[in-house]
Amino acid sequence: QVQLVESGGGLVQAGGSLRLSCTASGRAFSSYTMGWFRQAPGKEREFVAGISSGRTVYADSYADSVKGRFAISRDNNKMVYLQMNSLKPEDTAVYYCAADFDPFYRGVIPDSSEYDYWGQGTQVTVSS
Repeated sequence: QVQLVESGGGLVQAGGSLRLSCTASGRAFSSYTMGWFRQAPGKEREFVAGISSGRTVYADSYADSVKGRFAISRDNNKMVYLQMNSLKPEDTAVYYCAADFDPFYRGVIPDSSEYDYWGQGTQVTVSS
């Protein structure tokens, strides 16, 4: 079992940056593909970024709406990060960290239904 806790959300002006962190507990962290999703009021939860399972070599994936602005990363201390630059008001949402059990290193699947564990979410608000 994996528990996930997000942090780093807040209020930022358009064009600014935020760095979200996700702390994972539990075993076999390297066997989980990790993802960031977001959900704005009245909208469905959508994929933002993902990074594959693995030991040292990872593959990342991004939604078209955030390519070139956001970057996902992970380390061996069971941490996942989402660096968000050039933020826009449309990025405003609750951001969730999620874990997808992927022991055969299949890679990132940008579908929320694939993920097994979720954090509580952290609010990101971008003002204009």
